[in-house]
Amino acid sequence: MAKILLVEDNEMNRDMLSRRLIKKGYDLVMAMDGEQAIEMARSESPDLILMDISLPGLDGWEATRRLKALPETKAIPIIALTAHAMAGDREKCLEAGCNDYDTKPVEFPRLLGKIQEFLGK
Repeated sequence: MAKILLVEDNEMNRDMLSRRLIKKGYDLVMAMDGEQAIEMARSESPDLILMDISLPGLDGWEATRRLKALPETKAIPIIALTAHAMAGDREKCLEAGCNDYDTKPVEFPRLLGKIQEFLGK
């Protein structure tokens, strides 16, 4: 069973996504900010990270940069989840080290397709 780290500060978004991912059979761990995301990625070794970009404190951009700089977490695929859907935002996510990008509100079937693609399902 693949393990996903969901990094999301909004309780409603976290609840909705976590329930749907667990229902699909994923093992889920959660973080609510960038610092916690880095700690969880290092201790839990997830197969994939869903990273909210707008986080309190250490934001998703910087958390991603730090994760990609650490030897033990640099290979973990990261999908950015963001309400930022402006021109150039996808490129900004990729430059920060994200492997892909998806917009909020989350269209679950599309996100699930991306997750399955990265996990080789």
